[in-house]
Amino acid sequence: MEPADQDIILLKPGTKLFFNRELSLIEFNKRVLAEAESPEHPLLERLKFITIFSSNQDEFFMIRVAGLKNQKQAGVVELSADGMTPQEQLKEIRKRLIPLYEKQTKILLEDIIPALEKEGIFFHNYRDLSEDEKEELNQFFCESVLPVLTPLSLDPAHPFPRLINRSLNIVFAINDTQKKYEERKIAFIQLPSFLPRFIRINRPSGYHFVLIEQIIKAKAQVLFPGLEIITAHTFRVTRDADIEIAEDEAEDLLDEIAEQIKHRKWGTAPVRLEVSGRMPYYLVDLLRQSLELEEDDVYILNRPLNLPDFMQLLKLDIRHLKDPPFQTRVLPELQGINKNIFSAISEKDLLVHHPFDSFTNSVLKFVNEAADDPDVLAIKITLYRTGTNSPVVDALKRAAEKGKEVTAFVELKARFDEESNIHWARALEQVGVHVIYGILGLKTHCKVLLVVRKENNVLKTYVHLATGNYNQITARLYTDIGLFTSNKEIASEVVHLFNYLTGYSYYKEWKHLLVAPINLRQNIIRLINREAELHTPENPGFIFAKMNSIAHDEVTKALYRASIKGVKINLIVRGVCCLRPGIEGLSENIEVRSILGRFLEHSRIFMFKNGGNHEFYLSSADWMTRNLHRRVEVAFPVYDKNIKKELHELLNIYWKDNTKSWRLLPDGSYEKLTPQNGTAPFSAQEFLLKKIEKARKKIPQKILHFFKTQ
Repeated sequence: MEPADQDIILLKPGTKLFFNRELSLIEFNKRVLAEAESPEHPLLERLKFITIFSSNQDEFFMIRVAGLKNQKQAGVVELSADGMTPQEQLKEIRKRLIPLYEKQTKILLEDIIPALEKEGIFFHNYRDLSEDEKEELNQFFCESVLPVLTPLSLDPAHPFPRLINRSLNIVFAINDTQKKYEERKIAFIQLPSFLPRFIRINRPSGYHFVLIEQIIKAKAQVLFPGLEIITAHTFRVTRDADIEIAEDEAEDLLDEIAEQIKHRKWGTAPVRLEVSGRMPYYLVDLLRQSLELEEDDVYILNRPLNLPDFMQLLKLDIRHLKDPPFQTRVLPELQGINKNIFSAISEKDLLVHHPFDSFTNSVLKFVNEAADDPDVLAIKITLYRTGTNSPVVDALKRAAEKGKEVTAFVELKARFDEESNIHWARALEQVGVHVIYGILGLKTHCKVLLVVRKENNVLKTYVHLATGNYNQITARLYTDIGLFTSNKEIASEVVHLFNYLTGYSYYKEWKHLLVAPINLRQNIIRLINREAELHTPENPGFIFAKMNSIAHDEVTKALYRASIKGVKINLIVRGVCCLRPGIEGLSENIEVRSILGRFLEHSRIFMFKNGGNHEFYLSSADWMTRNLHRRVEVAFPVYDKNIKKELHELLNIYWKDNTKSWRLLPDGSYEKLTPQNGTAPFSAQEFLLKKIEKARKKIPQKILHFFKTQ
């Protein structure tokens, strides 16, 4: 314990220093739900936020709640940072989630769906259809649905079925009329994931749908001929889906993870049961007991289950119900039709801010030119989440086929992307790329791309470092920042970083890069402490940082100590924040805000005033235990004065936001910021979109057309 830690405790006896991480994550999802409620978003975008809320809850239960239940079962007595047992956390999680589920249902059924109907999008009950429409659906059912359904009975000879994690299921209560005495039976159907959820009805105008489970329930007599259908209801099971790999025992990590992915499909222990609101209690109790769940694990929902399926509706071609399309900016330094990206980087460092700056005409241009340039000898890259059909992977394959030395460090343990990563890791290996699969006990989360080029018989190294993944899809959905540089000292350390990743290296002379788990944590704390040491009333200290999450005791305590010294600290933290701001004598100089909008805020920017000689770092890491201790991460410095100025302006733009920004209060709740005292509404993301549009209007049409075709 640092000497000042005791001072913190003495200053506020009995005051909790941290918010609970799980409850903070629920607060984040509460803000996501608020976006679904906001009329500022187009209608289908509001529906998107409804589905995101449900997807987030799925992952929350599969990973976070499952972990707490495992702790409870194992008899763990260690308290969380805020002093709660696993059982207390589970109780509080349910208490907070119930009203959020109710709010989600109300927004969907009483607001969004009626509004969709006004726009010509209808969801019909099967019973309300015309006889002709029912006949058409009957034909569809018999030809395209019935052959792939498998009714599963429940009796002494047939135990409760092993249902796939997050699958949509129907439970039937059936009366066997062939028996002398009434005999109630139970049966299940698990809906195959390849069946469409929304079945369109042909009507002269508009979009008309019936949910497939309604059709199946209506045709239950075909599934159970000769039996009386008493009732039928949907339900859904969420299971523990966190993959645990004994890396030191796995002979082949790729094969081991591929095997674990198969297990995830089915999941392990159930952690949540969702049932339709009209399901009789005896069926709810039967399901609960069969799954060995407690009553608090059951969520009764008066709306369709498996809401992530509703994301499919965003494919409808109704433009005014979606966010307007936007054109990204091409950096002025890269706008010449024949401009070589290596010469541009040689002239000066380049900063790109996605999605506002083009990923295709910067990052992808970099890797494509590296693949095709005969003077490029080697390419090295870290890959965490690249998605499917990745043009980055295609460029790497092409480079290897042309005889270049290509090394790809592939993180197979990227949660929920393992299968995709395995697929293209094998594809890269087949064309001669050196594929490295991981460091024992660590996830590699840093985003680094290195290119070695021969120029005038001398090797020159070019580097791209980023806060986000090499993924052309998320580059349009997430805000992330990348830096291109040919700085020799940074490039040299990136070479040492790859040696650390791909071989045996104990390099310690890091002077520029901050690398986890080697020195990133220590240096973040050092930079915070330095701000406190340099602080004077005449030249006050200032820390301005933007990231996804803060959940690290040491870093948080360092921020408290700086606040006690008088350092002003502005934090933009999109998601989890365990730091408690605004506590007198502890953190009254710290303000925390969270911004949610059209794009997912994902960039990490750290600014330290340093007595007036401002230092800026960009990073792949949040200030969390997992990032600073259990992952390979990089925070990289920004030395170019113009880029420093640009980043400072960017942080101020985000801080100015008064329409999509939320302030964290001392009790852990958030309040939405609104324009005050006659100030105009201001959205940071909308401002940045308008800014790039103005920049595009200044580009000659010939060049604009060229980049549209790339």
